Amino acid sequence: MFTKPILRSARHGLMMGVAATALVLSGALAEAETIRWARVADALTLDPHSQNEGPTHTLNHHIYETLVGRELDGSLIPRLATEWGISAEDDSVWVFQIREGVTFHDGTPMTAEDVVFSLDRARTPPSGMAALHAAVQEVTAVDDMTVHVRMSGPAPLYVQNLTNTFIMSKAWAEANGVVTAPNFAAGEEAYSVRNTNGTGPYMLVERDPEVRTVLRAFDGHWDEAPAVTEIIYTPISEAATRVAALLSGEVDIVQDVPVQDIARLEQTDGIKVVRGPENRNIFFSYDMASETLRSSNAEGNPFANPLVREAMSLAIDRNAIQQVVMRGESQPSAAPLPPFVNGWTEEMDAFGDPDLARAGELMAEAGFPNGFSVQLDCPNDRYLNDEAICQALVGMLARINIAVDLNAQTRSLHFPLIENWETDFYLLGWGVPTFDSQYVFDFLVHTREGSYGSFNGSRYSNPELDAKIEALATMTDLEARDALIAEIWAEVMEERIFLNVHNQVLAYAMRDGITLDVHPENQPRMTTVTFD
Repeated sequence: MFTKPILRSARHGLMMGVAATALVLSGALAEAETIRWARVADALTLDPHSQNEGPTHTLNHHIYETLVGRELDGSLIPRLATEWGISAEDDSVWVFQIREGVTFHDGTPMTAEDVVFSLDRARTPPSGMAALHAAVQEVTAVDDMTVHVRMSGPAPLYVQNLTNTFIMSKAWAEANGVVTAPNFAAGEEAYSVRNTNGTGPYMLVERDPEVRTVLRAFDGHWDEAPAVTEIIYTPISEAATRVAALLSGEVDIVQDVPVQDIARLEQTDGIKVVRGPENRNIFFSYDMASETLRSSNAEGNPFANPLVREAMSLAIDRNAIQQVVMRGESQPSAAPLPPFVNGWTEEMDAFGDPDLARAGELMAEAGFPNGFSVQLDCPNDRYLNDEAICQALVGMLARINIAVDLNAQTRSLHFPLIENWETDFYLLGWGVPTFDSQYVFDFLVHTREGSYGSFNGSRYSNPELDAKIEALATMTDLEARDALIAEIWAEVMEERIFLNVHNQVLAYAMRDGITLDVHPENQPRMTTVTFD
Protein backbone atom coordinates (compact mmCIF):
# COMPACT_ATOMS: atom_id res chain seq x y z
CA MET A 1 0.00 0.00 0.00
CA PHE A 2 2.81 2.41 0.80
CA THR A 3 6.54 2.63 0.55
CA LYS A 4 9.02 3.28 3.29
CA PRO A 5 9.25 7.02 3.98
CA ILE A 6 12.45 8.83 3.14
CA LEU A 7 13.88 9.70 6.55
CA ARG A 8 17.09 11.28 7.75
CA SER A 9 19.97 9.65 9.49
CA ALA A 10 21.75 11.16 12.48
CA ARG A 11 22.58 14.41 10.68
CA HIS A 12 18.87 15.14 10.28
CA GLY A 13 18.48 15.08 14.02
CA LEU A 14 16.71 11.76 14.40
CA MET A 15 19.55 10.61 16.59
CA MET A 16 20.46 13.44 18.91
CA GLY A 17 23.08 11.77 20.99
CA VAL A 18 21.32 12.42 24.28
CA ALA A 19 22.62 9.73 26.58
CA ALA A 20 20.33 8.29 29.20
CA THR A 21 21.44 9.35 32.64
CA ALA A 22 22.45 6.60 35.02
CA LEU A 23 20.72 7.06 38.36
CA VAL A 24 21.44 5.57 41.76
CA LEU A 25 18.18 5.63 43.67
CA SER A 26 17.46 5.45 47.35
CA GLY A 27 14.52 6.08 49.66
CA ALA A 28 10.84 5.55 49.00
CA LEU A 29 7.74 7.63 48.42
CA ALA A 30 4.78 7.67 50.71
CA GLU A 31 2.41 7.63 47.72
CA ALA A 32 4.09 5.70 44.92
CA GLU A 33 1.13 6.19 42.55
CA THR A 34 0.93 9.98 42.84
CA ILE A 35 3.44 12.44 41.40
CA ARG A 36 3.36 16.04 42.54
CA TRP A 37 4.96 17.88 39.66
CA ALA A 38 5.96 21.54 39.73
CA ARG A 39 7.33 23.84 37.08
CA VAL A 40 7.61 27.56 36.49
CA ALA A 41 4.57 27.99 34.24
CA ASP A 42 1.19 26.50 33.48
CA ALA A 43 -0.22 25.49 30.11
CA LEU A 44 -1.63 28.56 28.38
CA THR A 45 -4.67 26.57 27.26
CA LEU A 46 -5.95 22.99 27.14
CA ASP A 47 -7.13 23.41 23.56
CA PRO A 48 -4.85 21.03 21.64
CA HIS A 49 -4.32 23.27 18.59
CA SER A 50 -4.62 26.84 19.83
CA GLN A 51 -0.99 27.44 20.89
CA ASN A 52 2.32 26.06 19.63
CA GLU A 53 4.08 26.48 22.98
CA GLY A 54 6.23 24.16 25.08
CA PRO A 55 4.56 24.03 28.53
CA THR A 56 1.16 23.90 26.82
CA HIS A 57 2.19 20.89 24.74
CA THR A 58 3.84 19.23 27.73
CA LEU A 59 0.65 19.11 29.79
CA ASN A 60 -1.54 18.30 26.79
CA HIS A 61 0.65 15.31 25.88
CA HIS A 62 -0.73 13.60 28.99
CA ILE A 63 -4.36 14.16 27.93
CA TYR A 64 -4.21 14.02 24.14
CA GLU A 65 -2.09 11.96 21.76
CA THR A 66 -0.39 12.36 18.42
CA LEU A 67 -0.08 10.03 15.44
CA VAL A 68 3.65 9.62 16.05
CA GLY A 69 5.91 10.35 19.01
CA ARG A 70 9.60 10.64 19.76
CA GLU A 71 11.93 8.63 21.90
CA LEU A 72 14.58 10.43 23.95
CA ASP A 73 17.07 9.77 21.14
CA GLY A 74 14.81 11.59 18.68
CA SER A 75 13.61 8.55 16.71
CA LEU A 76 9.95 8.39 15.69
CA ILE A 77 7.70 5.83 17.36
CA PRO A 78 4.08 4.76 16.74
CA ARG A 79 1.33 6.33 18.84
CA LEU A 80 -2.15 6.65 17.33
CA ALA A 81 -0.72 5.60 13.98
CA THR A 82 0.80 2.12 13.88
CA GLU A 83 2.30 2.49 10.39
CA TRP A 84 2.99 5.36 8.05
CA GLY A 85 4.67 5.93 4.74
CA ILE A 86 4.45 7.42 1.27
CA SER A 87 1.91 5.89 -1.10
CA ALA A 88 3.40 3.58 -3.73
CA GLU A 89 0.86 4.93 -6.23
CA ASP A 90 1.35 8.65 -5.56
CA ASP A 91 4.46 10.09 -3.94
CA SER A 92 2.60 13.23 -2.87
CA VAL A 93 0.33 11.21 -0.55
CA TRP A 94 1.15 10.09 2.98
CA VAL A 95 -0.70 7.00 4.25
CA PHE A 96 -1.38 6.49 7.97
CA GLN A 97 -2.75 3.27 9.45
CA ILE A 98 -4.70 4.22 12.58
CA ARG A 99 -4.46 2.16 15.75
CA GLU A 100 -7.53 0.02 16.42
CA GLY A 101 -9.25 -0.20 19.79
CA VAL A 102 -8.52 3.39 20.88
CA THR A 103 -11.23 5.24 22.78
CA PHE A 104 -11.66 8.83 23.89
CA HIS A 105 -12.11 9.61 27.56
CA ASP A 106 -15.89 9.83 27.07
CA GLY A 107 -15.90 6.21 25.88
CA THR A 108 -16.44 6.83 22.15
CA PRO A 109 -14.14 5.01 19.72
CA MET A 110 -11.53 6.94 17.75
CA THR A 111 -11.67 6.51 13.96
CA ALA A 112 -10.03 7.92 10.88
CA GLU A 113 -12.70 10.64 10.77
CA ASP A 114 -11.37 12.06 14.05
CA VAL A 115 -7.87 12.14 12.58
CA VAL A 116 -9.08 13.93 9.46
CA PHE A 117 -10.99 16.45 11.55
CA SER A 118 -8.01 17.07 13.85
CA LEU A 119 -5.48 17.59 11.05
CA ASP A 120 -7.88 19.94 9.26
CA ARG A 121 -8.49 21.85 12.49
CA ALA A 122 -4.74 22.08 13.22
CA ARG A 123 -3.94 23.42 9.73
CA THR A 124 -6.66 26.07 9.76
CA PRO A 125 -5.77 29.52 11.18
CA PRO A 126 -5.97 30.78 13.88
CA SER A 127 -4.55 27.43 15.00
CA GLY A 128 -1.02 27.90 16.27
CA MET A 129 -0.03 24.68 14.47
CA ALA A 130 -1.00 25.80 10.95
CA ALA A 131 2.51 26.41 9.61
CA LEU A 132 3.42 22.77 10.25
CA HIS A 133 0.77 21.72 7.75
CA ALA A 134 1.13 24.49 5.15
CA ALA A 135 1.96 21.99 2.38
CA VAL A 136 -1.14 19.85 3.07
CA GLN A 137 -3.80 20.09 0.35
CA GLU A 138 -6.34 17.53 1.54
CA VAL A 139 -6.88 14.99 4.31
CA THR A 140 -9.23 12.07 3.66
CA ALA A 141 -10.42 8.92 5.42
CA VAL A 142 -10.08 5.95 3.07
CA ASP A 143 -11.76 3.67 5.60
CA ASP A 144 -12.27 3.62 9.38
CA MET A 145 -8.59 3.05 10.07
CA THR A 146 -6.74 4.58 7.09
CA VAL A 147 -6.00 8.25 6.45
CA HIS A 148 -4.47 9.80 3.34
CA VAL A 149 -2.77 13.21 3.54
CA ARG A 150 -2.26 14.76 0.11
CA MET A 151 0.59 17.26 -0.05
CA SER A 152 1.24 19.97 -2.63
CA GLY A 153 4.06 17.76 -3.89
CA PRO A 154 6.33 14.99 -2.62
CA ALA A 155 7.01 15.79 1.06
CA PRO A 156 9.31 13.08 2.43
CA LEU A 157 9.76 14.76 5.84
CA TYR A 158 6.14 15.68 6.62
CA VAL A 159 5.76 13.00 9.30
CA GLN A 160 8.37 14.86 11.38
CA ASN A 161 5.81 17.68 11.79
CA LEU A 162 3.25 15.52 13.61
CA THR A 163 4.82 14.99 17.03
CA ASN A 164 2.86 17.87 18.63
CA THR A 165 -0.33 17.75 16.53
CA PHE A 166 -2.96 16.21 18.81
CA ILE A 167 -5.99 14.16 17.80
CA MET A 168 -9.35 15.18 19.25
CA SER A 169 -12.92 13.92 18.95
CA LYS A 170 -14.84 15.35 16.01
CA ALA A 171 -18.20 14.66 17.68
CA TRP A 172 -17.12 16.26 20.97
CA ALA A 173 -15.79 19.35 19.19
CA GLU A 174 -18.99 19.76 17.21
CA ALA A 175 -21.19 19.23 20.26
CA ASN A 176 -19.30 21.90 22.22
CA GLY A 177 -18.87 24.49 19.48
CA VAL A 178 -15.09 24.19 19.11
CA VAL A 179 -14.76 23.04 15.49
CA THR A 180 -12.15 25.79 15.02
CA ALA A 181 -9.28 26.39 17.42
CA PRO A 182 -9.80 29.53 19.53
CA ASN A 183 -7.59 32.53 18.80
CA PHE A 184 -5.32 32.74 21.84
CA ALA A 185 -3.62 35.97 20.80
CA ALA A 186 -7.02 37.67 20.60
CA GLY A 187 -8.01 36.37 24.04
CA GLU A 188 -10.78 34.18 22.63
CA GLU A 189 -12.44 31.86 25.17
CA ALA A 190 -13.93 28.49 24.22
CA TYR A 191 -15.09 25.23 25.83
CA SER A 192 -11.88 23.46 24.79
CA VAL A 193 -9.71 25.94 26.70
CA ARG A 194 -10.68 24.45 30.08
CA ASN A 195 -12.26 21.10 29.15
CA THR A 196 -10.79 18.06 27.43
CA ASN A 197 -11.66 14.78 25.73
CA GLY A 198 -8.52 13.07 24.50
CA THR A 199 -7.30 9.52 24.09
CA GLY A 200 -4.23 10.04 26.28
CA PRO A 201 -3.05 8.08 29.31
CA TYR A 202 -4.58 10.60 31.76
CA MET A 203 -7.98 12.25 32.17
CA LEU A 204 -8.60 15.75 33.44
CA VAL A 205 -10.05 15.71 36.97
CA GLU A 206 -9.51 19.28 38.16
CA ARG A 207 -8.34 22.46 36.47
CA ASP A 208 -7.60 25.76 38.18
CA PRO A 209 -5.39 27.67 35.71
CA GLU A 210 -2.09 28.93 37.13
CA VAL A 211 -2.89 27.17 40.43
CA ARG A 212 -3.41 23.41 40.13
CA THR A 213 -4.31 20.72 37.61
CA VAL A 214 -5.11 17.15 38.61
CA LEU A 215 -5.01 14.24 36.17
CA ARG A 216 -6.00 10.61 36.78
CA ALA A 217 -4.88 7.57 34.80
CA PHE A 218 -7.37 6.59 32.10
CA ASP A 219 -8.40 2.96 32.65
CA GLY A 220 -9.43 2.58 29.01
CA HIS A 221 -6.09 3.60 27.55
CA TRP A 222 -4.71 1.30 24.86
CA ASP A 223 -1.12 1.24 26.14
CA GLU A 224 0.50 -0.35 29.17
CA ALA A 225 -0.70 1.17 32.45
CA PRO A 226 1.77 3.73 33.87
CA ALA A 227 3.26 3.51 37.36
CA VAL A 228 1.95 7.01 38.06
CA THR A 229 -1.82 6.86 38.50
CA GLU A 230 -2.36 10.46 39.57
CA ILE A 231 -0.61 13.71 38.61
CA ILE A 232 -0.90 16.88 40.66
CA TYR A 233 0.57 19.62 38.48
CA THR A 234 1.40 22.93 40.18
CA PRO A 235 2.90 25.98 38.47
CA ILE A 236 5.20 27.87 40.87
CA SER A 237 6.67 30.96 39.24
CA GLU A 238 9.00 31.97 42.08
CA ALA A 239 12.29 30.08 41.88
CA ALA A 240 12.93 30.03 45.63
CA THR A 241 9.40 28.83 46.36
CA ARG A 242 9.69 26.06 43.78
CA VAL A 243 12.91 24.76 45.33
CA ALA A 244 11.55 25.12 48.87
CA ALA A 245 8.52 23.01 47.91
CA LEU A 246 10.83 20.21 46.77
CA LEU A 247 13.02 20.40 49.88
CA SER A 248 10.01 20.37 52.21
CA GLY A 249 8.46 17.38 50.46
CA GLU A 250 5.44 19.30 49.12
CA VAL A 251 6.34 18.31 45.54
CA ASP A 252 8.19 15.31 44.14
CA ILE A 253 9.60 16.70 40.86
CA VAL A 254 10.70 20.21 39.88
CA GLN A 255 11.06 20.50 36.12
CA ASP A 256 12.60 23.99 35.92
CA VAL A 257 15.46 24.02 38.42
CA PRO A 258 16.86 27.56 38.87
CA VAL A 259 20.47 27.63 37.71
CA GLN A 260 21.60 29.19 40.99
CA ASP A 261 20.24 26.21 42.96
CA ILE A 262 21.57 23.29 40.91
CA ALA A 263 24.83 22.81 42.80
CA ARG A 264 23.10 23.07 46.20
CA LEU A 265 20.44 20.52 45.27
CA GLU A 266 23.07 18.12 43.94
CA GLN A 267 24.61 18.10 47.41
CA THR A 268 21.32 17.73 49.31
CA ASP A 269 20.50 14.34 50.83
CA GLY A 270 17.30 12.83 49.49
CA ILE A 271 17.39 14.92 46.29
CA LYS A 272 18.93 14.17 42.93
CA VAL A 273 19.39 16.31 39.84
CA VAL A 274 19.34 15.04 36.25
CA ARG A 275 20.80 17.27 33.53
CA GLY A 276 20.88 17.43 29.74
CA PRO A 277 20.88 19.81 26.75
CA GLU A 278 17.57 21.16 25.48
CA ASN A 279 16.51 21.50 21.88
CA ARG A 280 15.80 25.21 22.42
CA ASN A 281 17.44 28.49 21.53
CA ILE A 282 17.11 31.87 23.27
CA PHE A 283 17.33 35.06 21.19
CA PHE A 284 16.23 38.68 20.84
CA SER A 285 14.53 40.13 17.78
CA TYR A 286 13.17 43.52 16.76
CA ASP A 287 10.75 45.27 14.42
CA MET A 288 12.77 45.67 11.20
CA ALA A 289 9.98 46.92 8.96
CA SER A 290 7.84 49.64 10.54
CA GLU A 291 8.55 53.27 9.62
CA THR A 292 8.75 54.24 13.28
CA LEU A 293 8.85 52.40 16.61
CA ARG A 294 6.05 52.90 19.09
CA SER A 295 8.35 53.00 22.13
CA SER A 296 11.38 54.88 20.79
CA ASN A 297 12.46 58.52 20.72
CA ALA A 298 14.34 57.95 17.46
CA GLU A 299 13.33 59.48 14.17
CA GLY A 300 12.44 56.62 11.89
CA ASN A 301 13.17 53.02 12.81
CA PRO A 302 16.77 52.37 13.93
CA PHE A 303 16.25 48.60 13.78
CA ALA A 304 15.62 48.89 10.03
CA ASN A 305 19.25 49.95 9.66
CA PRO A 306 21.63 46.97 9.32
CA LEU A 307 24.44 48.98 10.92
CA VAL A 308 22.43 49.31 14.14
CA ARG A 309 21.72 45.58 14.17
CA GLU A 310 25.42 44.88 13.69
CA ALA A 311 26.31 47.29 16.48
CA MET A 312 23.93 45.49 18.86
CA SER A 313 25.51 42.17 17.95
CA LEU A 314 28.96 43.59 18.77
CA ALA A 315 27.71 44.91 22.13
CA ILE A 316 26.31 41.64 23.50
CA ASP A 317 28.64 39.55 25.68
CA ARG A 318 27.35 35.99 25.45
CA ASN A 319 30.10 34.56 27.62
CA ALA A 320 29.30 36.98 30.42
CA ILE A 321 25.63 35.97 30.27
CA GLN A 322 26.65 32.32 30.47
CA GLN A 323 29.02 32.83 33.40
CA VAL A 324 27.15 35.41 35.48
CA VAL A 325 23.45 35.04 34.64
CA MET A 326 23.31 31.33 33.79
CA ARG A 327 26.01 30.14 36.26
CA GLY A 328 27.58 28.17 33.41
CA GLU A 329 24.31 26.37 32.60
CA SER A 330 23.96 27.39 28.93
CA GLN A 331 25.69 27.01 25.55
CA PRO A 332 26.50 30.47 24.12
CA SER A 333 25.77 30.64 20.40
CA ALA A 334 25.36 33.07 17.51
CA ALA A 335 23.22 30.59 15.58
CA PRO A 336 19.46 30.84 16.17
CA LEU A 337 19.02 27.07 16.24
CA PRO A 338 20.38 24.28 18.50
CA PRO A 339 23.05 21.79 17.35
CA PHE A 340 20.38 19.05 17.28
CA VAL A 341 18.79 20.62 14.21
CA ASN A 342 19.49 19.84 10.55
CA GLY A 343 21.08 22.96 9.07
CA TRP A 344 23.20 23.92 12.09
CA THR A 345 26.91 24.48 11.44
CA GLU A 346 29.89 25.39 13.60
CA GLU A 347 30.47 28.42 11.38
CA MET A 348 26.99 29.79 12.19
CA ASP A 349 27.49 29.05 15.87
CA ALA A 350 30.75 30.97 16.20
CA PHE A 351 30.90 34.47 17.73
CA GLY A 352 33.60 36.91 18.72
CA ASP A 353 34.27 39.05 21.76
CA PRO A 354 32.31 42.29 22.22
CA ASP A 355 33.78 45.26 20.35
CA LEU A 356 32.29 48.42 21.83
CA ALA A 357 34.54 50.76 19.89
CA ARG A 358 33.46 49.36 16.55
CA ALA A 359 29.83 49.23 17.73
CA GLY A 360 29.99 52.95 18.59
CA GLU A 361 31.39 53.73 15.14
CA LEU A 362 28.55 51.82 13.50
CA MET A 363 25.94 53.66 15.59
CA ALA A 364 27.40 57.01 14.49
CA GLU A 365 27.58 55.90 10.87
CA ALA A 366 23.92 54.84 11.06
CA GLY A 367 22.95 58.32 12.22
CA PHE A 368 22.55 57.56 15.94
CA PRO A 369 25.75 58.86 17.57
CA ASN A 370 23.80 59.65 20.74
CA GLY A 371 21.82 56.43 20.58
CA PHE A 372 18.08 56.12 21.10
CA SER A 373 15.56 54.74 23.58
CA VAL A 374 13.33 51.69 23.15
CA GLN A 375 11.24 49.26 25.21
CA LEU A 376 12.33 45.63 25.52
CA ASP A 377 9.50 43.17 26.16
CA CYS A 378 10.53 40.08 28.08
CA PRO A 379 8.78 37.11 29.71
CA ASN A 380 9.55 36.49 33.37
CA ASP A 381 8.13 32.96 33.71
CA ARG A 382 8.96 30.99 30.58
CA TYR A 383 12.71 30.40 30.04
CA LEU A 384 15.57 29.84 32.46
CA ASN A 385 16.46 33.23 34.00
CA ASP A 386 14.64 35.01 31.16
CA GLU A 387 14.19 38.33 32.96
CA ALA A 388 17.82 38.28 34.17
CA ILE A 389 19.01 37.73 30.58
CA CYS A 390 17.01 40.78 29.52
CA GLN A 391 18.43 42.83 32.40
CA ALA A 392 21.95 41.89 31.31
CA LEU A 393 21.25 43.03 27.75
CA VAL A 394 19.90 46.35 29.03
CA GLY A 395 23.30 47.06 30.61
CA MET A 396 25.23 45.91 27.55
CA LEU A 397 23.26 48.09 25.12
CA ALA A 398 23.61 51.09 27.43
CA ARG A 399 27.34 51.00 26.64
CA ILE A 400 26.52 51.98 23.03
CA ASN A 401 23.92 54.57 24.09
CA ILE A 402 20.82 52.47 23.50
CA ALA A 403 18.62 53.23 26.52
CA VAL A 404 16.37 50.22 27.09
CA ASP A 405 13.23 50.31 29.21
CA LEU A 406 12.59 46.73 30.35
CA ASN A 407 8.99 45.49 30.40
CA ALA A 408 8.98 42.02 32.00
CA GLN A 409 5.67 40.19 32.40
CA THR A 410 4.05 36.77 32.36
CA ARG A 411 4.24 34.83 29.12
CA SER A 412 0.45 34.82 28.66
CA LEU A 413 0.76 38.58 28.11
CA HIS A 414 4.15 38.50 26.39
CA PHE A 415 3.46 36.09 23.52
CA PRO A 416 0.39 37.98 22.20
CA LEU A 417 2.62 41.07 21.83
CA ILE A 418 4.69 39.14 19.29
CA GLU A 419 1.72 37.51 17.58
CA ASN A 420 -0.20 40.81 17.34
CA TRP A 421 2.85 42.91 16.29
CA GLU A 422 2.63 45.07 19.39
CA THR A 423 6.32 44.95 20.36
CA ASP A 424 9.37 46.79 19.02
CA PHE A 425 11.98 44.60 20.69
CA TYR A 426 11.55 41.27 22.46
CA LEU A 427 13.05 38.06 23.81
CA LEU A 428 11.85 34.68 22.57
CA GLY A 429 12.89 31.05 22.96
CA TRP A 430 12.34 28.55 20.15
CA GLY A 431 12.46 24.78 20.18
CA VAL A 432 12.53 22.75 16.97
CA PRO A 433 10.44 19.58 17.43
CA THR A 434 10.93 18.55 13.79
CA PHE A 435 14.75 18.77 14.19
CA ASP A 436 14.85 20.55 10.82
CA SER A 437 15.53 24.20 9.91
CA GLN A 438 12.33 24.48 7.90
CA TYR A 439 10.41 24.73 11.18
CA VAL A 440 12.38 27.85 12.15
CA PHE A 441 11.90 29.40 8.71
CA ASP A 442 8.15 28.66 8.55
CA PHE A 443 7.34 30.30 11.89
CA LEU A 444 10.03 32.97 12.37
CA VAL A 445 11.39 34.06 8.96
CA HIS A 446 8.67 33.65 6.31
CA THR A 447 6.46 36.67 5.67
CA ARG A 448 3.38 36.56 7.88
CA GLU A 449 0.69 35.36 5.51
CA GLY A 450 -1.69 32.42 5.55
CA SER A 451 -0.21 29.62 7.65
CA TYR A 452 3.27 31.12 7.73
CA GLY A 453 5.10 33.52 10.02
CA SER A 454 2.86 33.39 13.09
CA PHE A 455 5.82 34.23 15.38
CA ASN A 456 7.65 36.48 12.92
CA GLY A 457 7.61 39.48 15.24
CA SER A 458 10.45 41.12 13.31
CA ARG A 459 8.07 41.82 10.37
CA TYR A 460 10.88 40.65 8.10
CA SER A 461 9.60 39.98 4.59
CA ASN A 462 11.52 38.75 1.57
CA PRO A 463 9.39 37.22 -1.24
CA GLU A 464 12.40 35.52 -2.85
CA LEU A 465 13.37 33.92 0.45
CA ASP A 466 9.72 32.96 1.08
CA ALA A 467 9.69 30.99 -2.18
CA LYS A 468 12.83 29.12 -1.14
CA ILE A 469 11.34 28.34 2.28
CA GLU A 470 8.14 27.00 0.74
CA ALA A 471 10.12 24.83 -1.67
CA LEU A 472 11.74 22.94 1.23
CA ALA A 473 8.48 21.14 2.06
CA THR A 474 8.41 19.19 -1.21
CA MET A 475 12.08 18.63 -2.06
CA THR A 476 12.99 14.96 -2.43
CA ASP A 477 16.67 15.47 -3.24
CA LEU A 478 17.90 15.81 0.32
CA GLU A 479 21.38 16.99 -0.64
CA ALA A 480 19.89 19.77 -2.73
CA ARG A 481 17.51 20.52 0.13
CA ASP A 482 20.41 20.83 2.59
CA ALA A 483 22.15 23.19 0.16
CA LEU A 484 19.02 25.36 -0.02
CA ILE A 485 18.75 25.39 3.79
CA ALA A 486 22.37 26.62 3.96
CA GLU A 487 21.58 29.30 1.39
CA ILE A 488 18.59 30.51 3.42
CA TRP A 489 20.59 30.57 6.64
CA ALA A 490 23.36 32.58 4.98
CA GLU A 491 20.85 35.32 4.14
CA VAL A 492 19.14 35.16 7.55
CA MET A 493 22.47 35.50 9.37
CA GLU A 494 23.61 38.32 7.09
CA GLU A 495 20.37 40.21 7.73
CA ARG A 496 20.77 39.73 11.51
CA ILE A 497 17.08 38.96 11.96
CA PHE A 498 17.97 37.40 15.33
CA LEU A 499 20.28 38.60 18.10
CA ASN A 500 21.07 35.20 19.47
CA VAL A 501 22.17 34.44 23.05
CA HIS A 502 22.47 30.72 23.81
CA ASN A 503 21.01 27.24 23.80
CA GLN A 504 19.35 26.14 27.03
CA VAL A 505 20.65 23.37 29.28
CA LEU A 506 18.06 21.58 31.40
CA ALA A 507 18.06 20.28 34.95
CA TYR A 508 15.26 18.32 36.64
CA ALA A 509 15.33 17.80 40.40
CA MET A 510 13.39 15.05 42.18
CA ARG A 511 13.16 13.14 45.39
CA ASP A 512 15.21 9.99 45.77
CA GLY A 513 13.27 6.96 44.64
CA ILE A 514 12.02 8.57 41.41
CA THR A 515 13.51 8.16 37.93
CA LEU A 516 12.66 10.69 35.21
CA ASP A 517 15.08 11.35 32.35
CA VAL A 518 15.61 14.81 30.91
CA HIS A 519 13.58 15.24 27.74
CA PRO A 520 15.47 17.13 24.97
CA GLU A 521 12.35 19.14 24.14
CA ASN A 522 11.67 19.71 27.84
CA GLN A 523 8.43 17.74 27.51
CA PRO A 524 8.78 15.02 30.16
CA ARG A 525 6.10 12.34 30.25
CA MET A 526 4.92 11.14 33.63
CA THR A 527 4.14 7.81 31.95
CA THR A 528 7.91 7.21 31.88
CA VAL A 529 8.41 7.76 35.62
CA THR A 530 9.55 4.72 37.56
CA PHE A 531 9.85 4.25 41.31
CA ASP A 532 12.68 2.66 43.22
